[in-house]
Amino acid sequence: MSSEDAKAEERKRLKKYLVRRFWTSAKGFWGKGGDKWAWGLVAILLTIVSAQVFIQYQINVWNRAIFDALEQKNAGVVAWQALIFVPLALASILLAVAIVHARMTTQIHWRQWLTNHLTDRWLANGRYFHLNLMQGDHKNPEYRISEDVRIATEAPVDFTVGVVAAFLSAATFVGVLWFVGGDLTFDWSGTQITIPGYLVLAAVAYAVCASTVMVFIGSSYVAASEAKAQSEAEMRYALTRLRENGESIALIDGEREEKEGLTAILNDVLNRWREIRKQYGRTTVVAQSSFLLAPVIPVVLCAPKYLAGTMTLGQVIQAASAFVTVQTAFNWIVDNYPRLADWTASARRASSLMVALDGLERAETDQTARRIHMTDAGEGVALRLDMVSVALDDGTGVVKDAEVTIKPGERVLIVGESGSGKSTLIRAIAGLWPWGGGEIEIAKGARMNFLPQRPYVPVGSLLRAASYPMDESEVDKNEVIEALKAVDLDDHVDKLESQSEFWDQTLSGGEKQRLAFARLLVHKPDIVILDEATSALDTVSQEKLMNLIHERLPQMTIISVGHRPELEEFHERKLVLEIEKGGATIAKDIDIDTPARRGFYFLRRLWRKKKREENEDKAE
Repeated sequence: MSSEDAKAEERKRLKKYLVRRFWTSAKGFWGKGGDKWAWGLVAILLTIVSAQVFIQYQINVWNRAIFDALEQKNAGVVAWQALIFVPLALASILLAVAIVHARMTTQIHWRQWLTNHLTDRWLANGRYFHLNLMQGDHKNPEYRISEDVRIATEAPVDFTVGVVAAFLSAATFVGVLWFVGGDLTFDWSGTQITIPGYLVLAAVAYAVCASTVMVFIGSSYVAASEAKAQSEAEMRYALTRLRENGESIALIDGEREEKEGLTAILNDVLNRWREIRKQYGRTTVVAQSSFLLAPVIPVVLCAPKYLAGTMTLGQVIQAASAFVTVQTAFNWIVDNYPRLADWTASARRASSLMVALDGLERAETDQTARRIHMTDAGEGVALRLDMVSVALDDGTGVVKDAEVTIKPGERVLIVGESGSGKSTLIRAIAGLWPWGGGEIEIAKGARMNFLPQRPYVPVGSLLRAASYPMDESEVDKNEVIEALKAVDLDDHVDKLESQSEFWDQTLSGGEKQRLAFARLLVHKPDIVILDEATSALDTVSQEKLMNLIHERLPQMTIISVGHRPELEEFHERKLVLEIEKGGATIAKDIDIDTPARRGFYFLRRLWRKKKREENEDKAE
């Protein structure tokens, strides 16, 4: 076997595995931790489908009766059959509506359960962040969770209804064809030949031919549908990214370059759709041919018996109707092959995300894997790094053998040249980077906050943004107002609870960083990690905010990453990362002696004295 054949075989096995992996999770909807209505909805749906097939059979019998009456010119029977048709039609309509309602209710419940299941796994332990750092086929997880899960849960319900209806219809109307059509006897060169159940054999042969042709013609539809879904996801991601970075793009006149990039992506999307169009054209030829021929074939086959007087007109019509129903049931794949291909593509894409999450879960629970362990620190220690090494998901070293102990209330600045792993190290301290080795010890029960360079501003009111991630109902509104004023955001206080403002777009980069400091004043964490948290501020504003948290939160431990020399004023220790072979290391641990540091020590001594006095008063 050549290498290309081996790769093709491996891709084939992977695709089969992805479909199986999807069902491993999706079938949990009916399991112990699934939806309580799951089995009830299935039972109701199957009951309604069975009732609908029964009504179809009654309408088929009605066709025979009324056409026989017309052939016999029996006005009384015709009138009676016309009256009978009304309740049959009403029952058919009501059951059709009931099927739609039950089918969509099942789809809604299943989608809700699977989306929640996948979202919970995606959000757990920062995996949504870790996926951005990993290689693999899990791009655009938001599209996979929203669109692919929707298709992957809607289509199987439709397919199940279709298959059950097709099976019941086939079983019922094959009997009608056998009973009504009977045997076909004819002479062939003086020999009398009898074909038992010839209409049934014709219906089966016709359906097999149509299905075989459809499968052959549409064999490449799945790959085309999968490629189309991926290109659509990339188009949506590019547009979202353009919107989110609109200010940065506009300030440097990047519209032309962005337009070229979007045009390239759009061209890829359109090429994928052209391939889908070609596949649709082929399948439409088969489907339309089947639609046109199906009603004609039984009439032609019944014509000899009718002309010979051995079949009535009603029997011909009944047989023709039953033939169409049987071949429709047998040709279910002909009508649903495009949707089946779309479902397969979406299930594989959703499953690719599940596989990526499986890998992260294994890394989290594998005791033999080398990873960073988070433990509780001992007395008098806020944070301790014990031989901590940080690596990429492929094992490439970033930081190696970091050893440092930070006491409660210390202010530590981490510096180093670009690419030395500063941001990676603090993400490991925050518990956002599992790959590597060693132990990170954090004071038991300590509350930790992380201030990134670009703070997140959630949708909603400014009160919600200042309270985040706490619910706005859990904070004192007056305290939030005071915090906003303290960080010079008092111009926005009058719109604190307004729901019409888009604060993510309204606030500048510097104002977002001020908002992050306001959150510190509201939440009062024990440890805060600042990653270039003042980079969008001028030095005066930076000084004011750093002094503010020193004064208001003197007990808080601060770990900062920054390039500005002015930051040293607000820290008492400096850790210098230097790049070496196999990863960066903490090469220097320097005490910083500045007026700001001495002033801070004085404030901290006052705070501790106040705390001791409060504890003594409580003890008395």
